[in-house]
Amino acid sequence: MASVTHPPESIYNLIPKEEVKSEKAPRYTSKFREQVKQETQQKKASNKTMGPAKVDMPSPDKYLLKHSKEPKLPEKKSFSNRNDVQPRKPQIPAKTEQPLMGVHTKRDFVRSNAVENMMAVPRKPRAAYAHTKHGDKELLENSGLVPKYIKKKDYGQTPEYLSQRQEEVRRAQEEYDHYVKERMKEGAMKQLSEEERQDILDGLKKNWDELHHQYQGLSLITDTVPKKHRKDRLESEMKQLEKDIELIERYKTIYIAKN
Repeated sequence: MASVTHPPESIYNLIPKEEVKSEKAPRYTSKFREQVKQETQQKKASNKTMGPAKVDMPSPDKYLLKHSKEPKLPEKKSFSNRNDVQPRKPQIPAKTEQPLMGVHTKRDFVRSNAVENMMAVPRKPRAAYAHTKHGDKELLENSGLVPKYIKKKDYGQTPEYLSQRQEEVRRAQEEYDHYVKERMKEGAMKQLSEEERQDILDGLKKNWDELHHQYQGLSLITDTVPKKHRKDRLESEMKQLEKDIELIERYKTIYIAKN
């Protein structure tokens, strides 16, 4: 289909057209506008106003003088001789003068000092610790790093909780011994002899060896349900036998209740 072309001029363009004016919506104004203005004006600092702060001008009489900021020397003082303030020391006595001497003694101080040093016990160095990388040391005793248990009030005494625990253990053992004696008298309990205990232990170990031999003969691949069930059953039975063997080996005295 051929495109329709319109001529550049048309008679309809001579008809005056009414100008359509688009009305804009009223501008949004917040109802808190005046409140925000007041709060902003209250919080505004005085130094943040337009222009520099209004200060009083300096007086023309207080002008800067020449050399006024240079350091001033102290006031001169009159010279005074040192002898007037502090008297001189007495002079050295002459050779002809004999100074006053104290009590004379025949003790050989050199020999006595040597003997005292040889007989003296060597002093032990005090424990110290270095608290800087340059090797500055402080006494270890006053650092708080060494616990001083001997200075406690309860040093050397048994703690109260240990005494209570020992008393509870002793009381429980006495009650258990009394219960065993009563049951033994009634004939409701029997103590296993060493031979019976050893026979039971040997039987448990023999059963464990048989189960272990069966377990070693299982297939490496458990691809079926019966194989898996058999493996689980053998493992549970072996664990139970191990617990029983450990229990009998731990306790030498074993009691059996009679029905």
